[in-house]
Amino acid sequence: MNPAELAVVVSIGLFLGMLVSLEAGYRIGRYAAGRTESSHEGTGTIEAAVFALLGLLLGFTFANGISHLDQRRELIVREANAIGTAYLRLDLLPTSQQPDIRRLFREYPDTRLHGYEKLPDMNAAEREVTHAVQVQQEIWSKAVAAGLNDPSQHVARLLLPALNDMIDVTTSRTIALHTHLPPLIFGLSISVALLSGLLAGYDMVKRKRRSGLHVVLYAAVIALTIYTVLDLDNPRAGLIRLDAADNALIQLRDSIR
Repeated sequence: MNPAELAVVVSIGLFLGMLVSLEAGYRIGRYAAGRTESSHEGTGTIEAAVFALLGLLLGFTFANGISHLDQRRELIVREANAIGTAYLRLDLLPTSQQPDIRRLFREYPDTRLHGYEKLPDMNAAEREVTHAVQVQQEIWSKAVAAGLNDPSQHVARLLLPALNDMIDVTTSRTIALHTHLPPLIFGLSISVALLSGLLAGYDMVKRKRRSGLHVVLYAAVIALTIYTVLDLDNPRAGLIRLDAADNALIQLRDSIR
């Protein structure tokens, strides 16, 4: 099951779970109210604490997802800039040695783009990443060989550091790709959401009859929020995408052909 499908399944499951929690809380509240009239006294502080914790957790996970999305977008732009800078500095190489490295540079952005286009199929993506690493090594080897015969040392002082930055940013992007919301935090958010549904249903006994509209809206809002958090955490699989940021690499690829 890919992350997009998992997000849908989890959000639907949470929606149904919230409905069950709200109904269970309501029935428990009715049973308690039938035994004593003071069954709801002194519970306000606990309810406020649980709902405050739920708001804090949802806010934290949402902010965490936005932060990861921005980080991934920034890394794409950094990689495009690094590749573009290194490509421009190929002019420092002897004219006879430029064609081979320029050919590899024209191939390299495609290998990087294809690796992320294959997601969420990690096996296919890993194959493209391996190909990109091979192209990196060829570029580096040819640049180092050219630098050995450069009396001006321009290659060593200007081109090699630019190539190093180009390679380093791929490591940062790989780490960002595998950085996700900790399962413990996500599990705690789900648990507190279900607990809040239980308390909300329990408190609804104060009405003469339960409000179906409020029950469905509350369950739907929590489920949609969790879905959005999961979608933010996997921007290569669901509705939230990084396609606009990928245009930086696409435009770079087109400009060096």
